[in-house]
Amino acid sequence: MLKIAKTTAVIVMSCCVFSLSAHADVNEDLQNICTIVKADDKGELRKKMKKVESDYRLKLQDYYTGISCDGESLIRIAFLNNALETGELMIKKMPKSLLNTPESDGKTLRAWVSERQLMSSPIATVLNERI
Repeated sequence: MLKIAKTTAVIVMSCCVFSLSAHADVNEDLQNICTIVKADDKGELRKKMKKVESDYRLKLQDYYTGISCDGESLIRIAFLNNALETGELMIKKMPKSLLNTPESDGKTLRAWVSERQLMSSPIATVLNERI
């Protein structure tokens, strides 16, 4: 009986350690994503998204809300840095329902864009076509 309890404990512990290390690895892989978006490097962003999807089975919609760049979401950072290529890519990869969902400050992306008077941006055109 004691042997079964020890074996079970070892299995549980190894599962927990594996889970924590996988979570830490995805954080490492996403560490420079803000810099990529700000630099408007579509090719690098596409590679980063493919790597995270293949390694961790996570799509942009799965980790988008968990990433904050200077207190803003990735698409908002694209707007603020006039990063048309990366902004367009992320808008096209996100489900419409998530684009219409209020972000951490309670404002939808469209409301935030309107408030910041960024509706003339080419990224806003892509956003409005998508929504």
